[in-house]
Amino acid sequence: MTQRIVLAGSSGLIGQALAAALRERGDDVHRLVRRDPRNANEYFWNPEDGQLDPGVLAGTHALISLNGASVGQLPWTKSYRTKLRDSRLDATRTLANAVQQLGSEAPQAWLSGSAVGYYGNRPGETLTESSSAGDTFLARLCVEWEAQAQVAGNTRVVLLRTAPVIHPEGVLKPMITLTKLSLGGPLGRGIQTWPWISLEDEVRGILHSLDQGLSGPVNLTGPTLATANDIGRELADQMRRPFLFAAPKFALSLLLSKDATESLLTSDAAVLPEALLQSGFEFTHSTPAAAIQAGLS
Repeated sequence: MTQRIVLAGSSGLIGQALAAALRERGDDVHRLVRRDPRNANEYFWNPEDGQLDPGVLAGTHALISLNGASVGQLPWTKSYRTKLRDSRLDATRTLANAVQQLGSEAPQAWLSGSAVGYYGNRPGETLTESSSAGDTFLARLCVEWEAQAQVAGNTRVVLLRTAPVIHPEGVLKPMITLTKLSLGGPLGRGIQTWPWISLEDEVRGILHSLDQGLSGPVNLTGPTLATANDIGRELADQMRRPFLFAAPKFALSLLLSKDATESLLTSDAAVLPEALLQSGFEFTHSTPAAAIQAGLS
């Protein structure tokens, strides 16, 4: 049966792939855009000013929001950290206000973006959806981000804690550039556990969360734990390049900012997709090697 889905943040890597998957299975996809709408399936909104007609969401089967400036854009200067925060909180707050105003006409479900950065830097721990938040910049931002969505009490809320996506336009983008130049190597010590997911499984995980009635936090991350070295070396092997040149943590912090380094590059977080696995989800790419091969192809 055709379902009416409203997407916010549909222009990014995940949003474009998700919109295509929803249309392919026959759903009626509507997009929130920040420019003049170009067709009947687009609606203007301005989250910076809190502008959104709540009627756009009325009677919708699901609202899916994937807003936020890219965490992959480095360095995280003071102004860019503000952009990372505001782009997430403004959008989520605007959507929450609209959902609250609709009462019984609110979307049946709201799948709101978040990140596995919620868990921060936790070496030696196994992390699931029941684990507490960390204390890095990104972890504190995720706590605020999720709180904005949770105030919408008249709909089923799913918190999509997404891992870095193994794709040439995702986490692999800077790594591919360095690897092509034969400059790939350990980031910091390289033994830190990196959550990861393929683009295909990211989209499939979102659809599964929607269709299976999941609620609360859902870790969108691959089922096989891997270190930064595992992922970097696998990429180098598949590209037939060396993996030799280490980047010390102090140099990364100096060049890219301490917050970015501790939240992303040297963060150690063994995050498992417990909610997906317990609800019967089967991964297409269950190892980083398979995800990298799919991404490069």
